Amino acid sequence: MQPLLYRDLVPWYRLLDPVADHAEEAAAYAAALASAGAPAGGTLLELGAGAGGNASFIKRQFRCTLTDISPEMQALSRALNPECEHLAGDMRTLRLGRGFDAVLVHDAVCYMTTRADLAAAAATAFAHTRPGGAALFAPDYVGETFRDKSELHAGEDGGRALRCLEWAWDPDPRDDSYVVEYAFLLRDGDDMRAVHDRHVEGLFASATWLEILSDAGYRVELVDRPFDDTTTDSVFLCRRPT
Repeated sequence: MQPLLYRDLVPWYRLLDPVADHAEEAAAYAAALASAGAPAGGTLLELGAGAGGNASFIKRQFRCTLTDISPEMQALSRALNPECEHLAGDMRTLRLGRGFDAVLVHDAVCYMTTRADLAAAAATAFAHTRPGGAALFAPDYVGETFRDKSELHAGEDGGRALRCLEWAWDPDPRDDSYVVEYAFLLRDGDDMRAVHDRHVEGLFASATWLEILSDAGYRVELVDRPFDDTTTDSVFLCRRPT
């Protein structure tokens, strides 16, 4: 079952995660892929593209194909990015039968909660990276730097308003997952309701990431994440050998 944020709460999504907030990170991801050889104007596959916030900026440099498992989130992305190809698919099993100059796997990869899931996502990315192409994996956290984080969000749109406490924490440091709790207050006119949404996400050490991505066939390096979003300091930049 997908979290409420990607189903019932999709009409509120833009109040929680405005498109403009993706400009800096999208520019950083595009620059990293370009540094690994992805050509301007080339093709890019995003696995777990969600509502298309990053793609709305990256599409200026790449021809984007956007995939996700949530029809509701893809509807938001289609409205924002009508010029992009949209396809339904699970990043663990998707096979399109074609290669791309670049593959981007942003925070949707956090929903890979086992090593097997993560390896399957890496295999999907590799299968769609052309020889000589590049891929970027950008999880929110890696195991050795995880720390509890709480954040307040607010958004308004006419008669609607959202307030949200987001709290990431690790109930069991011995396993490969952590939890993100979202406590929403949603106001629509005079109506107010409270919603709790729990997301279980994967947490792996950098060494595990490097092992799995290398085993998939990539040459991998850690590169700095050049913006401060108070999560992990690095992303995994991958090259598929020619």
